[in-house]
Amino acid sequence: MSDLLSPPELFKCLADATRARLTLLILREGELCVCELIHALGDSQPKISRHLAQLRSGGLLVDRRQGQWIYYRLNPALPDWVHQVLTTTLQANQPWLHDDAQRLGAMGDRPQRASNCC
Repeated sequence: MSDLLSPPELFKCLADATRARLTLLILREGELCVCELIHALGDSQPKISRHLAQLRSGGLLVDRRQGQWIYYRLNPALPDWVHQVLTTTLQANQPWLHDDAQRLGAMGDRPQRASNCC
């Protein structure tokens, strides 16, 4: 994986504010479904799905289906340096994600994750 994800490729993936916010929220929560991300960012489903597809094709995210829901999480095969960059960025930028996190926390009817899954 480290051969497939270089620093320029990582930073290209994160160069868009929407993709950066999605990635950091997913890191913060561990795993989120598309509907949660739509609610947190307040953007349309096509826009969120397009950005998630770019993050997945860039190797940052993986997805899984549970019933009607598609959940996204960080790719477990990411190199340590990527985790360090993302974790440092998340820790240093909590105010930037505050509104997104607040909307996510206030979301009603969040989907239930299977307790025996991933």
